[in-house]
Amino acid sequence: MQFKDYYEILGLTRQASAGDVKKAYRKLAHQYHPDISKDPKGEEKFKEVNEAYRTLKDPELRKAYDELGQHRSGEEVRPPPEWGSHFSQAPGGGFDPEDFARAGGFEGINLSDLFEELSRSRGGQGPGGSYQAQPLKGQDYEVAATLTLEEAAHGTTLDLEFKVQGRDAEGRPIRLPHHFKARIPKGVVDGQKMRLPGKGGKGLQGGADGDLYLTIRLLPHPFLRPLGHDLHFDVPLTPAEAVLGATIKLPTLKGFVSLTVPPLSATGKKMRLPLKGLPKPKEGAGDLIVHLVVVIPDQITEAERHLYEQIQALSKFHPRERLEAFLHPQSDS
Repeated sequence: MQFKDYYEILGLTRQASAGDVKKAYRKLAHQYHPDISKDPKGEEKFKEVNEAYRTLKDPELRKAYDELGQHRSGEEVRPPPEWGSHFSQAPGGGFDPEDFARAGGFEGINLSDLFEELSRSRGGQGPGGSYQAQPLKGQDYEVAATLTLEEAAHGTTLDLEFKVQGRDAEGRPIRLPHHFKARIPKGVVDGQKMRLPGKGGKGLQGGADGDLYLTIRLLPHPFLRPLGHDLHFDVPLTPAEAVLGATIKLPTLKGFVSLTVPPLSATGKKMRLPLKGLPKPKEGAGDLIVHLVVVIPDQITEAERHLYEQIQALSKFHPRERLEAFLHPQSDS
């Protein structure tokens, strides 16, 4: 009996998990499927991939395969004594490796037929049969969806196109365009992931279509910074507005609002406008958080300089009083 390295066929090591086996099978089955591949040997490779998967996906069959040991593909092998005996307790009489060997079962049989016999010995239908019987789920795709803040606030329909792996008429790998429309509901936030069932690659052999995963990316806004459903806004104030207070007009995603800045508002002060942020998916909305920043002019007139000098002379405000006390401590004597 000639050995086939099922792990090598799937591009795996013997330490591969069941998930690794399934993932490798899906990738290679798509690559060599007769409806897709232009490779002259694609159908043969597709059958090998299915044969390997049918054995390695079954924990008991995989255990029996591993007990055959490691050999080179094409090498003549004979199962060790009592190999497969744990199948003898299966319904229907089981599989007796000695009887199978005496009947010449290991001579001229291929590995696939042997494991089909093992599977049937426990009441299964065997791993053989038409290689087209395995449903194959379509490939999943991931893509970034770029939105403005306004689109995130009101919802939108995106017309997206990206490249997916395919093959040309000669079977060479190429990137093919994949086009679709996606409805984005209001209330999405930056970094959010959305799953669109059935919008990925086409399923084969009756398998379900794959899914599309969108990662939301919000474009920068001239003034507003999103953080979750809250929006942050740095508002500049003149020194006079910071000291005397002011009423200023601010843009939001639903128009302009007036903000009353109280007197004596320093840089770093935060003011919260409830429900003026991004809407939430079901109800409510985040807040608009205003960060006050006192700025000074680049240039001033002589008249302005004179007024500032008057203010400085009149003011009893000492912003560095604690610092000066630290630098010049009073003597205890």
